[in-house]
This record gives sequence, structure tokens and C-alpha cells, in this order.
Amino acid sequence: MAEAGRGAVADRGALVAALYAEHGAALYRYALMILANAGDAEDVVHQVFATVVSDGRHVPTRPWEYLRTAVRNAVYSLLRHRRVVRDAGIFILQPASADCSPAERLALEQALGELAPEQREIVHLHVYEGLTFKEAAAATGESINTVAARYRYALEKLRKVLG
Repeated sequence: MAEAGRGAVADRGALVAALYAEHGAALYRYALMILANAGDAEDVVHQVFATVVSDGRHVPTRPWEYLRTAVRNAVYSLLRHRRVVRDAGIFILQPASADCSPAERLALEQALGELAPEQREIVHLHVYEGLTFKEAAAATGESINTVAARYRYALEKLRKVLG
């Protein structure tokens, strides 16, 4: 009986390792985009995967959506409880295009840092993950009008900051 229990733990550990290998980097970028702080983003992703390891429930049928929602909830919980002041540090993002110079990339990353966390989240979901506004609304639990407005306001601010 003890052997079966250890096998289940080993299987769960292997499953979590596979999920981390597949989704860990994308979840980190998602958390980083909202938090604008690398250490906090790492902590949130670690917390989510530690919870998945210790959670005895069955594996979700759609692990990406489950993990992204868990990271989102942990991020906003951190923002609420710690009242994190946005860090003006550098983001780790993919450039908009291969033609993007380092100076342009830095300017874009700094401009993204000027956005509210909710706006950065929508920009990330729409631009970097390719979600439609309807899909982003479902992922965030917001109305499609709220998502579209956050995106519009984000673009307006980016235009002002980037000139």
C-alpha cells in the first residue's frame, strides 16, 4: 500500500514537471507582465506549481487555462495584499518584430511598465497570447467591453509615452 502511495506522488511529480516544462516560461512572462517585478513573478509561478504538486485533486482537463487562471489569481492576490509598487525594471518580453532594435525594445518595455497591471494583462493576453477580446474576457472574468476599454486605454497611453 505504501508503494502505491509513493507511485502516485512520483506520477504527480512527473506530471507537474511536464506541465512546468510546457507552460512555466509562458506563465512567468504572464505574471511578469502584470507585476512588473521579476522576483514577484517567479514567486507567484513557484507558488502555483507548489500548490499543484500538493493538491490531491485530479488533473484539470485543460491545464493551460487552469494554470493561467491560478497564476492570475495569485498575482492579483499579491497586488492586493502587499500593495506592490510597480518596479520600473526591465521586462523579459518578445520583441514586436525581428526588426526591433534594442533601443526600441527597451522603450517599449519601459512604456509597458507605465501601464496599470490590468492594462498590461490585457495587452499580454491579446498581443502575446493572441487571444481575442472575447477570449480575454473569459480568461479574466471581465466583460468584453471592459477588456476592450482597457486595451484601448493601454494603446492610448503607449502612444503618448512612445510619441
